[in-house]
Amino acid sequence: MQTSYIDASSIYGNTEHQEKRLRDFTSDLGLLKVNPTFTDNNLKYLPFGNHEQGSPCAMNHNSSSCFSRSVPCMLAGDNRANENLGLLSFHTLFLREHNRLARELKKLNPHWSGETIYQEARKIIGAFQQIINYRDYVPLVIGKDATGKYLRQYQGYNASVDPSLSNVFATAAMRFGHVTIQPTMKRYNEKYQEDPRYPSMLLHDTFFATGNLLEKGGIDPIIRGLFGYPAKLQSQSSMMPDELREKLFVPPHHIGLDLSAINIQRSRDHGLQGYNAWRRFCGLSEPQNILDLSRVLNNMELATNLLKLYGSPDNIDVWLGGISEPFMEDGRVGPLFACLIGQQFKNLRDGDRFWWQNKDVFTANQQQALQQISFPRLICENTKIEDVPQDVFRYRPFPEGYVKCNHIPRVDLSSWKESTNVIPCGSIPIVADAHFSLCKSLVRYTCNSGFKLMGKDTIKCLNNGQWNSAPPRCTDISRNLKGITDFKEGKTEPRSVESKGETANIDFLEDGSEVDAWATT
Repeated sequence: MQTSYIDASSIYGNTEHQEKRLRDFTSDLGLLKVNPTFTDNNLKYLPFGNHEQGSPCAMNHNSSSCFSRSVPCMLAGDNRANENLGLLSFHTLFLREHNRLARELKKLNPHWSGETIYQEARKIIGAFQQIINYRDYVPLVIGKDATGKYLRQYQGYNASVDPSLSNVFATAAMRFGHVTIQPTMKRYNEKYQEDPRYPSMLLHDTFFATGNLLEKGGIDPIIRGLFGYPAKLQSQSSMMPDELREKLFVPPHHIGLDLSAINIQRSRDHGLQGYNAWRRFCGLSEPQNILDLSRVLNNMELATNLLKLYGSPDNIDVWLGGISEPFMEDGRVGPLFACLIGQQFKNLRDGDRFWWQNKDVFTANQQQALQQISFPRLICENTKIEDVPQDVFRYRPFPEGYVKCNHIPRVDLSSWKESTNVIPCGSIPIVADAHFSLCKSLVRYTCNSGFKLMGKDTIKCLNNGQWNSAPPRCTDISRNLKGITDFKEGKTEPRSVESKGETANIDFLEDGSEVDAWATT
């Protein structure tokens, strides 16, 4: 699951346990784990999760597959990543982008630890998602009027704003997207045409189909299909395709689910009030009869059918009422959902003290560099796709509106290069086998894996141009352990060793593996 904030928790997880499962600790480079077995045209896939019996991906194994056994689900920050191949492809893009950023940051700052690199790359990815959503996507959903009302120019962090997700947004309004899903997932070749090597698929065949991703061209054909074929246009006579109403998650569950029924029932389970209560909340008119409702919906037939089912406009489930409204100008939702979505995104921005534009989150130069972030550039950096639309959220038939990747600006990361001089003290003291990070006049050291920090981890540059103390040092733990281990019938007793005034105390499990080590001077 995810946090309410737009902080890329779907990529990194929202618990420490999830985060550690996703990170690659085999090097001190701040990377995320990748799949060690399969690659996508020499680019990385997400790692596999546990190969558990009953896994939906394993249950979806196709007997005609080239794989000799079922393929497990892939591991991502959101456990829903494998639900369909489009979603899985986007998770793969962000995995690759994190690792690309981490390597670039390491080149700029060789003194940074893996932890610093990881956190800074994660912060940039979080900013990417904030910028793309607020600048490029949400305005197209809610339209000009709602954008002008709710998402005016950013004024800074407001501690009085609650950024948590409202019940009505999480349960109903955000699920407008379900009615924009096509019943077919297109896969296109380099010319944005169907290709028999990796044919398009009915939506229900993409659910938990990890093996199909590995066998049929990787993510590139899917990404091309997603922006080379339009989203379903919501209409009052055709709200949701049968692929979602009758065949949701058919392979793993054998009995298809109905997403529209789930959405309606979810609203009731959460105790949401009816349609008119939320129109009142948004300052909209409240239809009282069939004539009023037909005017709101601009559709007498639909109003008649809804009142046959519900009896009164007050009783209409808010999700169904919301998706039934005609679109706002330049939007893809009606006035009710434009209000609920706009207000929620305003709260998410204004109540987030780590918002990318907030003071001290990024430097002024970094903020300026982040303005160059774009979804086409993300695709160019992390796939083999060469032709991309300049605006991926507005459908254009290829080649209209498409450009080569070399015409898409890159984000200049040079403003992330950290100076290794501190005024007035000068160069930061270098400690062997250590990394350091800088915060104004403070320098904090961390030792490489296998080394123990001796002394204080932080030194401060004083106004007189002197450091307040000598830097720490990093000692090789393995040297302290040399000669300690004395296996007797597979067991090792805790022992101590003294060397040059240092004492190391080591505890071992019965198999000889170290569980704790500390050293004091």
